[in-house]
Amino acid sequence: MQYIMSLNPMSLFRALPGSIAQGMIWGIMALGVYITFRLLDFADLTVDGSIATGAAVSVMLIRAGVSPVLSLPAAFLAGMLAGLVTGLLNTCLGIPGILASILTQISLYSINLNIMGKSNQPVSVDNYPLVVSLRYVTDNSKSRAIFFAAMIVFLIALVAVLYWYFGTEQGHAIRATGCNGNMARAQGINTSFIKVLALMISNGLVGLCGGMYAQFQGASDVNMGRGAIVIGLAAVIIGEVLFGKFVSKRRLAFAFTLISVILGAVIYYMVYQFVLWLKMPSEDMKLFSAIVVAIFLAIPYLKEKRSLKKGVAK
Repeated sequence: MQYIMSLNPMSLFRALPGSIAQGMIWGIMALGVYITFRLLDFADLTVDGSIATGAAVSVMLIRAGVSPVLSLPAAFLAGMLAGLVTGLLNTCLGIPGILASILTQISLYSINLNIMGKSNQPVSVDNYPLVVSLRYVTDNSKSRAIFFAAMIVFLIALVAVLYWYFGTEQGHAIRATGCNGNMARAQGINTSFIKVLALMISNGLVGLCGGMYAQFQGASDVNMGRGAIVIGLAAVIIGEVLFGKFVSKRRLAFAFTLISVILGAVIYYMVYQFVLWLKMPSEDMKLFSAIVVAIFLAIPYLKEKRSLKKGVAK
């Protein structure tokens, strides 16, 4: 009873806007994970390194006097370079995808340290006109409304661009390569080039997320991407499980799928904040993340197994 009385609902309510904002930013990373995990069928672990690379590039450019807005395209390009390395290791040197991405991820740790000069670098909203910041969410209701409106517009624009791109011939080639590589090659598609391109786009989005998140939290850190792939997978799976039936019946199904991935990231961080509010030990949060992913991965399988049993019973 004493534990229950110690929980303050208002503290959870005050923390939720920050969690939702964080989920929206990480939703950009989840889109990148969706491209490799679902569309390309490629186990890409580069994410844990490329998100920190995007953050490091963005923060160091801002500290050097570059506009925070212009630092974000640079973070996107830095992420693309990371994806390029993974793609070349896989397609040109024949290294299996998961090993190629691990090699890139390990290399990026040292590269990120060299970019920043030390393990972390601050960038305060008091000194720089940052594009996003937690301060915008917590200051007052007006700045919070402007922040969320701007983020929603940006995310809708990003989804629209991805929807358009994956409707082009090149976008269809990426989807065909992920669906059946042998058939794609038989149709004259250069699957090696397509793999590299998809990895570059995916990690470009991850780098962009890293740049925005570094501004949001006011610092870049060499370890900030640790476990990012788990969060990305959680967002993808949560979005598919919760919104899958709704998405499949829509005319713009692919666009709604992309939106569901972003919503999955938002829901993940809302649940994450709820667990923190319950005063669970902070050292157990990685375990919580893994359990959430495992549960949502198992739900479709268990549903299918249950429906098959019902069919046999009939």
